[in-house]
Amino acid sequence: MAVKSARRVNPSQKRSSKASNIKLFKNPKVAFAFALLLCDAVLVALIIAYVPYTKIDWDAYMSQVSGFLDGERDYSNLKGDTGPLVYPAGFLYFYSAIQYVTGGEVYPAQILFGVLYIINLGILLFIYGKTDVVPWWAMSLLCLSKRMHSIFVLRLFNDCLAVMLLHASLVSLLHQRWHLGLIIFSGAVSVKMNVLLYAPPLLLLMFKAMNIGGVISALSGAALVQILLGIPFIMSHPFAYISRAFNLGRVFIHFWSVNFKFVPEAIFVSKAFAISLLIAHLGLLTAFAHYRWCMHEGGLFKFLYSRLDPIKLKLALTSSFSLKKSYNSHSSIKVLRKEYIVTTMFVGNFIGILCARSLHYQFYSWYFHSLPYLLWKTPFPTLLRVMLFIGVEFCWNVYPSSLYSSALLLCLHLVILVGLWSAPPEYPYVDNKALIEDKGK
Repeated sequence: MAVKSARRVNPSQKRSSKASNIKLFKNPKVAFAFALLLCDAVLVALIIAYVPYTKIDWDAYMSQVSGFLDGERDYSNLKGDTGPLVYPAGFLYFYSAIQYVTGGEVYPAQILFGVLYIINLGILLFIYGKTDVVPWWAMSLLCLSKRMHSIFVLRLFNDCLAVMLLHASLVSLLHQRWHLGLIIFSGAVSVKMNVLLYAPPLLLLMFKAMNIGGVISALSGAALVQILLGIPFIMSHPFAYISRAFNLGRVFIHFWSVNFKFVPEAIFVSKAFAISLLIAHLGLLTAFAHYRWCMHEGGLFKFLYSRLDPIKLKLALTSSFSLKKSYNSHSSIKVLRKEYIVTTMFVGNFIGILCARSLHYQFYSWYFHSLPYLLWKTPFPTLLRVMLFIGVEFCWNVYPSSLYSSALLLCLHLVILVGLWSAPPEYPYVDNKALIEDKGK
């Protein structure tokens, strides 16, 4: 006769687990987040069913993917209706999988992107819940954008996949999984290069969370992702791949600019305008890093010197490729607060958006999801925050953009930036008591 063995469960542990689950669902933010997901899923289904699809880039994507699947490895020969392929190799792999699942048909692709939209929203609600910056009712702003629903399920842009991966990498960072976060981040970059706007604040966070050895090993993992994805093209036509997939000097068409339509076209396409915006971008990043993000360490330059001390750097470099040491290299570094991580990432990206020479309509997805968070980090009253949100949404729904809508959008961006600058600097690190409580959750 067989005797059944079972692990005994401590009744007090069982009661504690049940109580924590009840407490979780009694949390108004959690309950409201699930309600938002359900309501938005219904809305997405209705949009797919009743709103006509808009043909823009899907056919071009499928043409480029078909060329790749047919064996073409020269990036200069991968083209579509809208022109040559200008995205890194990850784009081809992801959209090849999408073509396989959908058969290249629009309707099943819309359903797939609807699922991606809900997954992305769920990730964002998780991030917002973890940081506890935005009140529960204001999380509904994430679901109220006509333009965002259009970008995901009526246009099927690759921006959607890139930002979803970016937000997934941010979740890894919130859990201090820096190597995993960098790998997912690199995957997002491989779909579309706009994700690199997050790179400067991410690098700063890495220096705070790890020593040089950890930073080098994490960056090496991210670089390895790019190399592995690009090998078929690098081995056959390296110049064509690098020059097209990582072209940072592209000049966009003035007509489609949402943010600088008020700038005369001759100035808009000039190198002087591009260089001016780059200087502004770097200057703003440096100012925020020095006076806001590193204020508690005595400023950016003092912080960097403490991390890049020649003796420490030499020791770190000699051990940076030891796997065990790389993963444990940040053990003596303080843990970063979740709110600080999200604020630094979102603000750094927003500065890049402000200084971007041209924002097309699909580029709204690059920062829309951070708007409620950014607005609630400003010292503005609630009514002004909501009005700024509505104003930005209005500008992105003016089609085609005009001198007035683009000028208004720039003004709104500047107001938000001033508000972010006016907010008190956050303390970056988790104290020991909070860390113990966080591990117990």
